[in-house]
Amino acid sequence: MADAGDVYVSWRWVDDTSARGVAMLPRDDVRAVLRQLAAAVPDPSRPDELSRVMTEGALVDPEAENALAQALSRALLPYGLAVQLYELSQRGIRPHLRIQPSPRLAQVPWEIIAPDPAIRLLDIADVSLLAPVSAVRAPDRMVRRWSETRDLPVVAVLDPRVPGFRADSELGSVLGRPSADSIVAQHFSTYGDRIVPTVADPVELFRRTDLDRDWLSDALRAGASRLIYVGHVTAPAPESGESEHAQLHLTCTTDTRGFAAPTRSHRPLSAKDLLLGTYTLDPAPVPGRDLWPMPSRVALIACESGGDLRFTEALGLTTAALSAGAELVTATRWPLPTDHAFHTLTATTGHPLQSAIRAVDTAHDSPTPVTTILDWQRTQLAAWQTTPSPENSPLLWSAFATVTD
Repeated sequence: MADAGDVYVSWRWVDDTSARGVAMLPRDDVRAVLRQLAAAVPDPSRPDELSRVMTEGALVDPEAENALAQALSRALLPYGLAVQLYELSQRGIRPHLRIQPSPRLAQVPWEIIAPDPAIRLLDIADVSLLAPVSAVRAPDRMVRRWSETRDLPVVAVLDPRVPGFRADSELGSVLGRPSADSIVAQHFSTYGDRIVPTVADPVELFRRTDLDRDWLSDALRAGASRLIYVGHVTAPAPESGESEHAQLHLTCTTDTRGFAAPTRSHRPLSAKDLLLGTYTLDPAPVPGRDLWPMPSRVALIACESGGDLRFTEALGLTTAALSAGAELVTATRWPLPTDHAFHTLTATTGHPLQSAIRAVDTAHDSPTPVTTILDWQRTQLAAWQTTPSPENSPLLWSAFATVTD
């Protein structure tokens, strides 16, 4: 897809099993539906509107959500492609759509768009996003394949304690007080000695103070099959044009060297750090891909962690992970409501964010991560359609997108 006032789309089928196609999506139609979507998802620049989004937004109201899904399909799914998908579904064929959205369309939850009121795209196709060509075709990129690394440890950075920020502050705890009975503690306890850091009690995996960039470098360079990060990401606004300033918040203090400006007593790890390493910081610089060599699969479960796809030059955290060796990254299209937000702003008593973390991590440990995540999303959609509640609304689960090389 390409933005040029109108949006231009082309598609082809592997091995040319069906006809190629091109289409133009009218600018006014695209703008109108994107305004509807923007009003339905959390916006970090409008934190005061979170209550409205979680209680009155289109993604938490069944009728409004279905209407939005149909509007997205009408505006963004080319008719010729829709016909081909319908014909395949009638023959019992489920294709894998690999979408490379234009920056304007990077937040679109393609999985839930509705070509028909009773049909969603994830009902008839598997869906993932294509990584930017500039990242995956880089001549010095060394990809770590799952088939060769799946038996290596799982590196887990789970709700690290950001220096200078209390648990109830803007960079405070994402998961709340650690508990052995929590969904995430029970889940990660099954890994035993496969998980790094090594702990005697799974509760010790959470809210640690020693997970800084040096620790992460050591853990990744020692060899890993996967990386899962659950915490905070600060994403720059798309109009800034500075996707490389996306920041991952570890336990680094201001004494740590890096490209990101310190905030209080903390220096974030930026995408620029991951890309450049110590270039311009050291007389003998080390590339980012050597300091933080990414494993085959990376999960970045944090607010708008996949936000770099909203930029013309995608140089954010997702792209940095792919450039450093990952072949698959699951990230989020918009900010994720925490379980605390669900509890205080809605009648939810469950833990939807923890359940989502478990689902994504389970998928990344499976032979088929894309289809396994989509299976979970289909289960959530079925629950939403039969017994809708804030807990199973697409506001949370359709925020996740998987980018592959």
